[in-house]
Amino acid sequence: MSFELGRGDRVVVTGAAGFIGSAVTRALVQRGASVTALLEPGAATSNLDGLDIARREVDITRASDLRGVFDDTKFCFHLAAKFGFWPKDSSSFYAVNVAGSQNVVRAASDAGVERIVYTSTVATLGLWNTKRGQPSNESDVADLSHLYGNYKQTKYVAEHEVLRLAAQGAPVVLVLPTMPHGPFDHRPTPSGKVVLDYLNGAMPGYVDTAMNVAHVDDLAQGHLLALEKGRQGRSYICGGENITMSQLLDVLAQVTGLPASQRHFPAIFPMIAGVTSQFVEGTILRREPRVPLEAAQMASTTMTFDDSRARDELGYRSRSAALALYDSARWFFDHGYVRDERAKLIHWRPPVGSDTSS
Repeated sequence: MSFELGRGDRVVVTGAAGFIGSAVTRALVQRGASVTALLEPGAATSNLDGLDIARREVDITRASDLRGVFDDTKFCFHLAAKFGFWPKDSSSFYAVNVAGSQNVVRAASDAGVERIVYTSTVATLGLWNTKRGQPSNESDVADLSHLYGNYKQTKYVAEHEVLRLAAQGAPVVLVLPTMPHGPFDHRPTPSGKVVLDYLNGAMPGYVDTAMNVAHVDDLAQGHLLALEKGRQGRSYICGGENITMSQLLDVLAQVTGLPASQRHFPAIFPMIAGVTSQFVEGTILRREPRVPLEAAQMASTTMTFDDSRARDELGYRSRSAALALYDSARWFFDHGYVRDERAKLIHWRPPVGSDTSS
């Protein structure tokens, strides 16, 4: 069964002010949809500036806040999630990612919403074969011992609960984005922080790892394709290009004119830093570690993915990793995230061949 997003269709987007959420919101506005952005109370909303949308503050952890939200709504995109490496209150991850997702899907389904696109994460997938050069796909079951930290664990549980609701009739399709890069990463996200640290000269070297780099605007288009063409209860990885960390840093050097990071560290290096930082700063000083252990574990994990299902079934396409990284770096530069002494050294060289790839 296929759906069509028409001009004037009322669409509710949770997490609309976030990095991927705002990209989805912009894509919907471009298609002429009537968008209502559900916003966490007190959340920064600069990513939505200039968009002709309705806004409503809602605490999705309280089911009562969602009463009436989905009246006369045709579609829902649920992107709201809590992410972080060192929470003061770990229970808040469960409240938002699990209970909040249950509340949204139930409320939307009960209101007669025709389709709900739930944004999960590739972090819920297994990585059994990636070190042997075989990217992971939607069929790879996670190793629970590799679900590091509150975010991965609660998103894994949330995905299970959303699929349970889908089995009971909720009209859900799932999108699993890979590592997003591009404009409007105001936080920045962990993927954006890699780019920003490079721009600011705060990345002394790298470890042998690999990841899938996708342009955030391509991920947004993947969400819309999942809405229109995805199958009930089916998961779709939306990604881009699998590259090594060394290649990523080389691309950044090429597009900025800054020197490449040449130092190569063994994989144990970030783990030692993470364990030390977690113990001294996290446990003893009770403050956020400069090198969170979860981030260190991710830094030494090969995270490559195969998004053939989305390409074959949805017609998903993505642009080059070079363009995604260039747009990310340029946005940070243009919005004052780069230190003056480093900004003066940058000579922009836009990447060649920025057409969408098959």
